[in-house]
Amino acid sequence: MTDAYILGTVRSPLGKRNGALADTRPDELLALALRELVDRHAVDPREIEDVLVGCVNAVGEQGRNVGRLAVLAAGFPEEVPAVTMNRMCGSSQQALNFAAQAVMSGQQSLVLAAGVESMSRVPLGSDAAGVDPSPAVTERYELVNQGLAAEMIARRWSLTRDELDEFSVESHRRAARAWDSGVLAEEVFGVMSQPAEHLLGRDGGPVVLDRDEGVRSDTSIEALAKLRPAYTEDGLIHAGNSSQITDGASAALIGDLDVARRLGLEPQARILATQVVGVDPVMMLHGVIEATTRVLDRAGLEASEIDLYEVNEAFASVVLAWQRELRVPLERVNVNGGAIALGHPTGCSGTRLMTTLVHEMQRRDVRYGLQTMCIGQGMATATVVEAI
Repeated sequence: MTDAYILGTVRSPLGKRNGALADTRPDELLALALRELVDRHAVDPREIEDVLVGCVNAVGEQGRNVGRLAVLAAGFPEEVPAVTMNRMCGSSQQALNFAAQAVMSGQQSLVLAAGVESMSRVPLGSDAAGVDPSPAVTERYELVNQGLAAEMIARRWSLTRDELDEFSVESHRRAARAWDSGVLAEEVFGVMSQPAEHLLGRDGGPVVLDRDEGVRSDTSIEALAKLRPAYTEDGLIHAGNSSQITDGASAALIGDLDVARRLGLEPQARILATQVVGVDPVMMLHGVIEATTRVLDRAGLEASEIDLYEVNEAFASVVLAWQRELRVPLERVNVNGGAIALGHPTGCSGTRLMTTLVHEMQRRDVRYGLQTMCIGQGMATATVVEAI
């Protein structure tokens, strides 16, 4: 098999729902990310053999194969194809894993993986259009929303509200520290007020956002304690210990070593192993435990050998349950904050997490990183990378 390498990563700043990016079309936001990626690394888009895009609610402005439309909006040659895929919250991590598998198999040499979600303009659940699952599913499973699943996880792993809230406050602290020190600025590009004009080679207007909008450096345990439970009267899960509803786009370039050398690209990391699992669709969000265990086994590594982890903070209970099972020190997990502080634009988050992970691995000069994400309906994705 051929080794697959991450040759470049970039992401937009993440905007709060109805915030600074609410006027930005998601197809244009994704096109900006694609354009930024190739420009930063001086890659001729003609070299890209496919563009794989994760998007959860692929309707409206995210419909009609938003990946292909973004490729055209970015000014890439017509010969560059694209596909849009949905593995719910793990969509763009799956896009990255599929890109890696295409390279590893020798079928392709350079693939772009990306993700986008404007949760302001295309609300969560838009793709369902108010339609319930078939009775063939609902008579087998008493399906619940993800908030209730997060409550189940908190009870199953005996987590307290104080633990959940402390974890959430720390996420904001880490993200604020990362921005104040300039750490996260390296991976982010600024979004201007008129993206289409910019993509057409004209003045795109002033930058409307160049840093993550949801970080609250002044949050506290006392402030979170005032928030009411969101899903049950005596529940533990509330807005402050859950991921933020957000807008964003991200992208990663995946290729083999020959194409990297020919194009003069410095690999950021080698992809060692990928994994996807299915678990109980009712509690649904605990799949990160199984995905991590399996991907470590596939990579031939122990949890203690991983230097940095990115575990998507869909809810604080998910990460803390994962941590109790894997016994990983939280000092290695989401060191620059996670989705509770930065936000979780669902289709974007997979390649966003990998962007943050590989940049931090390079800064710290560490060897191994692992990313994993819980997914609705009972799935999870995972990827292990080795720094170059």
